[in-house]
Amino acid sequence: MYKVFIVDDEPFIIEGLYDIVDWSSFGMEIVNHAGNGQAALEALSSQSVDILITDISMPMMNGLDLIREARRLQPEVKVIILSGFNEFEYLKEGMKLGIENYLLKPINVEELESTLANTASKLDRAVSPKLNNDAYGIQILKDNILHRWLTGQIADTEFEERARFMNISLGASNVAVAILRNKDQGPTSDVFEQVEQLLRDKPYFSVFHDIDGDIVIVANVDGDDEQSLMERIKELYEAISVTHPALRIGMGRLMQGLYHAPSSYADAKTALQYVMIYPDLKIIDYAVLDKCGNQAATFFIDWRDYAKLILSRNVEQLANRIRTDFEQHRDGLTPGELQNTALEVVIRFKMELEAIKHSDETAMYQEGLRLVLDSDTFDELVLAIQQVGLKTIQSLLQDLKNPIVNQVLQHIDKHYADELSLKLLGAHYHLHPVYLGQLFHKETGETFAEYLNKYRIERAKEQLRNSNLKVHEIARNVGYWETGYFYKQFRKYVGISPTDFKVFG
Repeated sequence: MYKVFIVDDEPFIIEGLYDIVDWSSFGMEIVNHAGNGQAALEALSSQSVDILITDISMPMMNGLDLIREARRLQPEVKVIILSGFNEFEYLKEGMKLGIENYLLKPINVEELESTLANTASKLDRAVSPKLNNDAYGIQILKDNILHRWLTGQIADTEFEERARFMNISLGASNVAVAILRNKDQGPTSDVFEQVEQLLRDKPYFSVFHDIDGDIVIVANVDGDDEQSLMERIKELYEAISVTHPALRIGMGRLMQGLYHAPSSYADAKTALQYVMIYPDLKIIDYAVLDKCGNQAATFFIDWRDYAKLILSRNVEQLANRIRTDFEQHRDGLTPGELQNTALEVVIRFKMELEAIKHSDETAMYQEGLRLVLDSDTFDELVLAIQQVGLKTIQSLLQDLKNPIVNQVLQHIDKHYADELSLKLLGAHYHLHPVYLGQLFHKETGETFAEYLNKYRIERAKEQLRNSNLKVHEIARNVGYWETGYFYKQFRKYVGISPTDFKVFG
């Protein structure tokens, strides 16, 4: 068994790491843990380990100093870093020290398990850690920067600085994103290497892995290059599909202006979901999905409200909202347009659930698509969508073994603007607040404070987009009475200030 040592100043993270991974399946066991770098270093001076998993930001001794000192004691130890989005300078230094991966909090279990599998493979082959800022470390850094950019987690000026550092091409006026996914087994390292090799002489293409394990290509091109861009993507598919026939490519729209790239990325992710409807398409272009029968212009759902109801696990309100929305449009749209909207809703349910659980639920949603396509009446169509919504929430509820956590989630949904704390909720549900906090973290994968802050920030983003209220008014509306703290939390989770988001978001 390979020996694992975990270091984090957040007890819930350590407890979670013990529980969320079947360590023995990787030939590993957790032999010790510590709440700060100094305590970990003292333990490592007398205890040999194979893998060190450490946070960066900790009291007494930060993660980088710990890695540096641990390398002196145990030069061959493999290191996995836990961190937040905003610690770029720490990450650069980590590359020089040699790490296996840089995992973002909250931890994606699939990414962690993939990292552990790769690390075990290296240990089996006795591969030494990669020191210095070599191509391996550069790719991890590039993955992190581009993922943050395409998911709206980085400010414009910060991205420009990082992009220059990474020599990422930004000279052209337009941008488009393509995503490669191996339908049967997911992209493998040889596919990534093939893509890099085929695009080696095309600096306006940037290639990276996103957090879902997909291969992402960002194309920075001039406006008149749209046709040639699609030709390049088709050539890429033809070259790779010879050895990987299950490969599919989702293509986002060509967007004018570099900072619309996140929209193109979202398009490409959505396009890939249409494999369920058009299984024979190898390259699915979001811009031309309407030619296949998907009239995106008729989509009348405010998905943010649906996402909120899913997150709060509110089955009854979701079912009512579905019927209300479709009732309002049944006389203004053709049956075909209503059905196309229903298909889009099913796909968005799938994407929302996968974003929360980081798991593939394709079979469940294929059944939902069949129910929609087989609907002969308006009531059957609505019922089909309601059933898909119900199954989506049931899938989330299956992960909650304790009904109190579900009640807490619904309480947050209704009262997020009020004063909320584990102490108050513990008194309400007759549980010790420490125990409730542990239970909440175990069931949701996040601490109560993390979940509440994220939920409030999402509600704040809605008001910033859709109202003329001042920032301090919105802060109070979502539960932050101290505007400075609201700014800090907003920047932490969104990457930019609420003022910038109101202008550019």
